[in-house]
Amino acid sequence: MHDVRYARGIHLPAEGLWLDPARRQALAFVSHAHSDHTGRHAETIATPPTLEIMRARMGRLSGEQHALPFGEERKWADFSIRLLPAGHVLGSAQCLITSGAGTLLYTGDFKLRKGLTSEAAEFFPADTLIMETTFGLPRYVFPPAEAVLANILAFCRTAIEAREVPVLLAYSLGKAQEVLAAVSAAGIPAMPHRSIAALLPAYESAGFAFPGCRPWDLERMEDCVIICPPSAVRTMASLARKRTAAITGWAMDPSTIYRMRCDAAFPLSDHAGYDDLLAHVEHVSPKRVLTLHGYAAEFARDLRSRGIEAWSLLGADQLDLPL
Repeated sequence: MHDVRYARGIHLPAEGLWLDPARRQALAFVSHAHSDHTGRHAETIATPPTLEIMRARMGRLSGEQHALPFGEERKWADFSIRLLPAGHVLGSAQCLITSGAGTLLYTGDFKLRKGLTSEAAEFFPADTLIMETTFGLPRYVFPPAEAVLANILAFCRTAIEAREVPVLLAYSLGKAQEVLAAVSAAGIPAMPHRSIAALLPAYESAGFAFPGCRPWDLERMEDCVIICPPSAVRTMASLARKRTAAITGWAMDPSTIYRMRCDAAFPLSDHAGYDDLLAHVEHVSPKRVLTLHGYAAEFARDLRSRGIEAWSLLGADQLDLPL
């Protein structure tokens, strides 16, 4: 079994490899281009779309980049790496590591449902599964994405008919493009925030299209859907008539509307829900599961009650974790 350690990132000391580290490292795998996973490492392993999006967000990257397409196996000193789609956002990858210690699959952030603007997640059997468990409680079983998107479109049409501007709050990478794709396909004009529009060339080069997009213009926001990250909501203060909706998996919690000060909240997630977390464990069939993020300790405890060796890399049971 692999020696696994956690210190603001996952460290495999025998391989000299880090997985999504927060600090600069000599050799690091970056699962996707969200800012809490990226860094300027001496050597970076990632998919070509992830590296392209990182350049769009971070500018010129330092160090050496190893662009590894999905499914291609590449050897390092005494181990090999193969990347599998994670389904989280465009280019997001799981990392399958094979060495004399066995096989290890690291999910990064992932979801199993097929998104409109991301690759479909895959799985591969492994001895050790390190998995993200953001929504690792039984109450987080998401409704079908098609139904949620239909409700979002209905919200937008109702607002426009009432001569109000629908404002959808969605993270600029992943969720925003997912919503933009649905709005565009429905024939509703959309105006994505500049931080969202800056990433569209990477999506378009991967084959995704967003017809009906308008350039960001605070003076011409009538009769279209505004899509912006939650951090940019203050720029909407000048709009006298608007309806605001948060697009987030946390919309499963009734308090989200009040916490985010919006008119509606829709539970569209780019993370796996509780049922898909269980399904992924079943697919991979590991001898050991290590959890992190969100409800890591709770989900590990749930797996142990099902007869699966599982431990959180964070929180209370980390001291009991036999590494």
